Amino acid sequence: MLMLSNLRVIAQNDMSLNEGWIFREVNAGKWFKASVPGTIHTDLMRTQQIEDPFFRDRASQLLWISERNWEYKKEFFLRSNFNLNQKKYIVFDGLDTYADVYLNEQFLGRVNNMFRQWRFEAIGLKPGNNQILIRFFSPLRIADSLAKQSDVKRPCENNRHYLRKAQYHFGWDWAPQLPTCGIWKKVYLSSESASKYKEAKYADVKLIQTADSIGQNFYFTVNGQATFMKGANWVPADVFLARMTKDRYRQLLIAAKEAHFNMLRVWGGGIYEDDDFYTLCDSLGIYVWQDFMFAGAMYPGDSGFLQNVKEEAKQQILRLRKHPCIVLWCGNNEIDEAWHNWGWQKQFEISANDSIRLWKEYVTLFHEVLPDLVRQYDSGRAYISTSPLYGWGREKSMTHGDSHYWGLWWGIKPIQIMREKIPRFMSEYGMQAMPNWKSINKYSIPDDWDTASVVMKAHQKHPTGYKTLSAYIQQEKLKPNSFRAFAAATQEIQHRAIKTAVEAQLQSNGRCMGSLLWQFNDCWPVCSWSVIDYYGKKKKAYFTLQALYKDR
Repeated sequence: MLMLSNLRVIAQNDMSLNEGWIFREVNAGKWFKASVPGTIHTDLMRTQQIEDPFFRDRASQLLWISERNWEYKKEFFLRSNFNLNQKKYIVFDGLDTYADVYLNEQFLGRVNNMFRQWRFEAIGLKPGNNQILIRFFSPLRIADSLAKQSDVKRPCENNRHYLRKAQYHFGWDWAPQLPTCGIWKKVYLSSESASKYKEAKYADVKLIQTADSIGQNFYFTVNGQATFMKGANWVPADVFLARMTKDRYRQLLIAAKEAHFNMLRVWGGGIYEDDDFYTLCDSLGIYVWQDFMFAGAMYPGDSGFLQNVKEEAKQQILRLRKHPCIVLWCGNNEIDEAWHNWGWQKQFEISANDSIRLWKEYVTLFHEVLPDLVRQYDSGRAYISTSPLYGWGREKSMTHGDSHYWGLWWGIKPIQIMREKIPRFMSEYGMQAMPNWKSINKYSIPDDWDTASVVMKAHQKHPTGYKTLSAYIQQEKLKPNSFRAFAAATQEIQHRAIKTAVEAQLQSNGRCMGSLLWQFNDCWPVCSWSVIDYYGKKKKAYFTLQALYKDR
């Protein structure tokens, strides 16, 4: 395989290859027009082979798409005077995820990471007609195959962790199971011009983690002044990532700014966001806590996986370091906490020897490989290995480092507990709420308006979601007498919970120096912890935050 994987700035004379693609199920016969960048699901929708997966319970009927192999093809013509004396490269800014690439029926190579840019020397490129073929393999079947090859049980609720693919695509407690595939970023033909990266740019922001009389603090200074970070966790704003536009990013990020946020955490089960996201954060004065894309699982530790991740991390660090909004790199979301608190060893029947091995592999990736790359390519930014430092059931979670407190919601603790649970930096906490009524009408019909309906269950991904919401509604002595009233009551509950928590954090006399709500936004229409729903409609708690953070 002749492949150059280093990232470079696209030159002005690069030739776009985004237009003119067609697709089909592998060897299925008829070809259909494709849109690039795009995904197999959006192409199937656009060609009217499937209907909108977000309407009613359709998403649950579409898993067959993820179980099949798909291929994309493009033919393009080069004039006889096209300069082929210089080496040419076919560059894919993003392929999701496992695929073989061919040029003029010659195999160029296999890709296995949607977070990497892939560059192949265009051997066989010629004047006249040329053809690129990309054959995508089922992400579900590939993940299962890799899991079977593993010689140790690796804790995870499914086999998503074997793929370098957005983890939320396999489903989360706010996301549907729609593991798509496709050419999700730009494609172009490039010359051999030198690779150049923009230099790192830094805001005068520092992370402080030192021992104090309480335990270990965790706060940021801005221009030398300790600053309370007001914000939320950001998740991918669509299941089908190619649908994201600069305008959609702008709408959401302006809403964050108008709520007086100064920080968003890009959560590790999603994606490294598009440059448009970070450029907007730069201009709006919103700092970014950037996770690497690992969440809630024990990832492989073999040399092939590590080399893949090293190239991924290197590319992303080099791409993103030019954005001064980024103030922190974080190795993963909740893996350290899970290993020590979620009972994985018993649940997955992991032997003592395998436990030692798995933890050693964890340390290698998150305490050695990733911080070494940050030091090498972006030495002016802080790195932490995981978030949170301690699980929410441990006393130290309130006195040391950042905290994900889930006694509210998961523990069904009363809302008033948030007056007592004040950590050093609250990097996750939250309360679910239904979307706005107009939004509910977009993905359902009146026959669905009951929490026991198939459709409403499909748009609630937490296993006890409606039951937990009902418990809080009862605790707060609300008495909704209809489904619409229930939806409104959930927003009232979320408002009360967030108001109680943020007031206590702001009034803690410096004990707590940050509040990042779980979660800011949604990737599809769902009952979740977001304060802005998938359609961009603000819930009551959004305005609560806006009022609390004004002039703070």
